[in-house]
Amino acid sequence: MSPAYFGLVMATGIVSLAGFMLGYTSLAFALFYLNIGQYSVLMVLYGVRAVRHPRRFFGDMIEHLIGPGYFTVVAATGILASQFLLLGGDTSISLALWGLEILLWLGLTYTIFTAFTIKQDKPSLDRGINGGWLLAVVATQALSVTSALLAARLGQPYRLELNLLALSTWLWGGMLYIWMMSLIFYRYVFFRFSPGDLAPPYWINMGAMAISTLAGARLILNAPDAPFLTSLLPFLKGFTVFYWATGTWWIPMLLLLGVWRHLYKRFPLEYDPLYWGMVFPLGMYAAATFQMDEAMAFGFLAWLPRGFFFIAAAAWVITYFGMLRRLLRGLLPARDVKHG
Repeated sequence: MSPAYFGLVMATGIVSLAGFMLGYTSLAFALFYLNIGQYSVLMVLYGVRAVRHPRRFFGDMIEHLIGPGYFTVVAATGILASQFLLLGGDTSISLALWGLEILLWLGLTYTIFTAFTIKQDKPSLDRGINGGWLLAVVATQALSVTSALLAARLGQPYRLELNLLALSTWLWGGMLYIWMMSLIFYRYVFFRFSPGDLAPPYWINMGAMAISTLAGARLILNAPDAPFLTSLLPFLKGFTVFYWATGTWWIPMLLLLGVWRHLYKRFPLEYDPLYWGMVFPLGMYAAATFQMDEAMAFGFLAWLPRGFFFIAAAAWVITYFGMLRRLLRGLLPARDVKHG
């Protein structure tokens, strides 16, 4: 079982939230209820895997290429908390998930990166890093978004503290992106690149910037209730646009690399759990652009989030169908043996 399978919850959740923002409430609520079930099932499966295969479960955490996939559980928890808050209107469940999100973020951040630092046998840069590392940024910014949303709904004395936490994690996520993206871009242009190296998590290059944009927009909207945010408004607005512009730049680049991978190099296109790492950025870009357009009062970007929402929804349907097909295909041999 892939450590990054909570990308399913991330993708479903952000398509639901984007749909809710854009007025597609029936679809948003349907995906919300589906996401509750998916999150619950995956939590049980991960728990069973940890108990039955502890060496493999915890060993995956310290593997350079797959360990950062565990950060999907942090981001998924934060996105589900946001769904409960915005769609369900349930502050108590959102607070409980937010508390779990913090514990998971602390545990995974310091476990994974401490292990990467002190382990004796380490891969070379071209064999040890990919876009999946940026899931650590996504997890950090998901915590910022959840904290900012809760701050907007809770009264004092917690509002200021939550906004400070949201601001701090937003800034740390941005710094972490700069560190990691420098290494990933260096790997891009100075090492041999094969189609197999271009795994779907490279779309997190854009997704990490999109969720950073969303978190920044939430901080701008929260500024009237937090004086220290008001004093930082020019900085918040400047960096929010900076994140959005960076994420936007990645979209044509990733499309060109996808064409090179699948059309020119004829790399087979088949379902992989990692493809949820491509659906999520598309939905997040729609939600982030909508929120930034509202926070900055632009008014002329309204068409962009709606277009990306439809693209994200189509990608979600295709990937979900591929997942169901893979699951059914896995069950058929067992049935054949049973009736043979």
